[in-house]
Amino acid sequence: MGKYSDKNVVITGGGSGLGFATAKLLADGGARVLITGRSQATLDTARERLGGNSVAVRGDVASLSDLDALADRVRDELGTVEALFVNAGIATLTPFGSTTEEMYDELFAVNVKGAYFTVQKLAPLLSTGAGVVLTTSVANVMGIPETSVYAAGKAALRSMARSLSRELLPRGIRVNAVSPGPIDTGILDRSMTQEAAAEFKAQLVANNPMHRFGTPEEVAAAVAFLAFDATYTTGAELAVDGGATQL
Repeated sequence: MGKYSDKNVVITGGGSGLGFATAKLLADGGARVLITGRSQATLDTARERLGGNSVAVRGDVASLSDLDALADRVRDELGTVEALFVNAGIATLTPFGSTTEEMYDELFAVNVKGAYFTVQKLAPLLSTGAGVVLTTSVANVMGIPETSVYAAGKAALRSMARSLSRELLPRGIRVNAVSPGPIDTGILDRSMTQEAAAEFKAQLVANNPMHRFGTPEEVAAAVAFLAFDATYTTGAELAVDGGATQL
């Protein structure tokens, strides 16, 4: 029997990065994990690596019809859910002077609207005592150039962790946020040119008190703590950032 045996977990954006690391930690501990993502190929690879106690469901959190389908699938596959990790998101640099309406709308549709309605659609399936964890970012409290839209969306999620905590507390459901700093997930390399990514990563490391990137596994440990162990904590944001926002 593992630490998370008999626990059902849903992770959006679970095919790679922080979501996959968390899925792997919990699945290895005995949990039944359902992951979502937009890339079927990525999900297939993740599902194979997670093993038989996992389910992969393709869907876009920005689409309410996809979220309705996800809720139906969760009900069929898991019944009730003990932990929900609302992690799906995109990180696109948006220089203020050249940000377009389309860029703005996409970031908010995925990172903010997607998170809000993920919780709304799955809330009826959350068990008493369940833990919800939202992924915010150190960008919501730091003035990082070319991240104004992304940072605003993550600040909205920080606020959401508080307000949804209050709304779900009568059911005994806790809502918290994990705030990663520079974590080596590969998302910067996928969303930027090679030269821009290298320059941005070097700057992040130089400015970090620990002078290194964190690992997805370090964030996964924090998510698991908030979801299952932090039973007297709700509405909080846990920074996993090498001290970047604290020192």
